[in-house]
Amino acid sequence: MQAKSFTYPRESRLLTPRNFSYVFEQAIPATSKTITILARHNDLDHARLGVTVPKKKVKLAVHRNRIKRCIRESFRLNNHKFPNVDIIVIAKHGINELDNTQLNKQLESLWRRISKRCA
Repeated sequence: MQAKSFTYPRESRLLTPRNFSYVFEQAIPATSKTITILARHNDLDHARLGVTVPKKKVKLAVHRNRIKRCIRESFRLNNHKFPNVDIIVIAKHGINELDNTQLNKQLESLWRRISKRCA
């Protein structure tokens, strides 16, 4: 049995516009009031994550960075549960009002939903 890896290496990230476009073409969505998650199967053996927190939705950089850190950390702890998918998390208006605990609860719920839809 292979040990679970809780790392977040470069290979687990969507880095190029081409990676993002691939997901947007045929996305499987899961949404909440403040977060949209889009996923699409990839040909790799692991899940990858891309995060967008628009400046229009969250004005201050310090708040955008906090949200991105929470999303990446939640993904890092849960990525062993995902099938081989590329995931994009898009922040929506009102996400800045959530504290870290509320944000994590919403993400947990969305991770479960997207995992079921992509299984």
